[in-house]
Amino acid sequence: MKTFRKDSEDQVADRQQKIKRSAISSLKQRNYRLYFIGQIISNAGTWMQMVAQSWLVLQISKSGSILGVVSAVQFLPMLFLGPLAGVYTDRYNKRKLLILTQSLFGVVALVLGILDLSGVIQLWMIFVSAALMGVINTIDMPTRQAFVIELVGREDLQNAVSLNTVVMNGARVVGPSIAGGIIYAFGVGPNFILNAVSYIAVIIVLLKLDMTKLRPATRIAAKKGQLREGFRYVMSHSELAIPLLMMVIVGTLAYEFQISIPLLATATFHKGAGSYAILTASLGFGAVIGGFLSAKYAKVSQQLLNTAAAIFGLMMLGMAAAPSYALELVVTAATGAISILFLSTANTLLQIKAREEMRGRVMALYGVAFLGSTPVGAPLIGFISQHFGGRIGILVGGVATILAAAFGTYRARRMTIKQLEPLA
Repeated sequence: MKTFRKDSEDQVADRQQKIKRSAISSLKQRNYRLYFIGQIISNAGTWMQMVAQSWLVLQISKSGSILGVVSAVQFLPMLFLGPLAGVYTDRYNKRKLLILTQSLFGVVALVLGILDLSGVIQLWMIFVSAALMGVINTIDMPTRQAFVIELVGREDLQNAVSLNTVVMNGARVVGPSIAGGIIYAFGVGPNFILNAVSYIAVIIVLLKLDMTKLRPATRIAAKKGQLREGFRYVMSHSELAIPLLMMVIVGTLAYEFQISIPLLATATFHKGAGSYAILTASLGFGAVIGGFLSAKYAKVSQQLLNTAAAIFGLMMLGMAAAPSYALELVVTAATGAISILFLSTANTLLQIKAREEMRGRVMALYGVAFLGSTPVGAPLIGFISQHFGGRIGILVGGVATILAAAFGTYRARRMTIKQLEPLA
């Protein structure tokens, strides 16, 4: 009996040690550590710009619908060009592509900042800059997603993806907080300038990577039909199609917080720029916690994705119902935590299940589902929030996410039953 008890305790200790290792495993690799640091700086700048841009649009237009249209314009290129961008991601060196996209992002942000500080900024200029950012992001997004596995390998992919979400959402805490203070003290313009400077950090990191430690994917030779090939590959593999279709639903109607949160802060709770930034930061703070938990404990599966979607939807219903600003901050943080478990699980599932030479195209479709759906969802949620209130816009997203969870559960069960059926 004693021996059995000792063995059990040893097994528990081993499991705990594995959990601790998994939480920091990808950061033990120098290349990923450098990349991680660069992303911290760059993502903080990106969130500063997003907050500044949303606030600037509301200042000029006084319209939630216009804010939704600006977001739609920024993500419209992903909807139409995303799948084609995935083909180029599979063809070319991802590190060099990222150096190019980061440089272009910095130029656009710098020009926008100069226009605002010079006092000549107009709404159409914001539309143009948003569209340019969207075109660049069409290449950048699938390239960044597919580059992670080249940095860390398959064994640390889930950990690295989760830590990437920690970076992005840690920046969601830091960036809006800094942006709110800068807007209050100096106006929106300096946020764009600081974002332009932040891209330099990523470029430096990409130049300093140890090329001998990278695990580059096999690049495909250019030929006709590779775009159609990517679509056929995804639709013929249910383990890819189900997460992608869930992302379409959730990405279209739930991940429109850049629209619903500013309207919730201003129209529902009658707060100013500082409170808006704090509410956005609360979402990011929760997402950081969720990202760390995902990095330490989550073992990706379709079942985990379905569960995360269901809880995510329920948390959004809680956001819609919160009676006070203080309670809204708490529920928003919880929503951020579970939303990142959903996001990182979907991302990792797709990268693990996809064939190496198809990964760029699969992640481009992920980008279309997550960001490319914004041109449809952002104006819709903006219109709903403007005319019926920010709570209703969030409520719609919560219901949609619960329906996505139900769809994923139903399709996964059908797939399991089909696999268990005896062959004729």
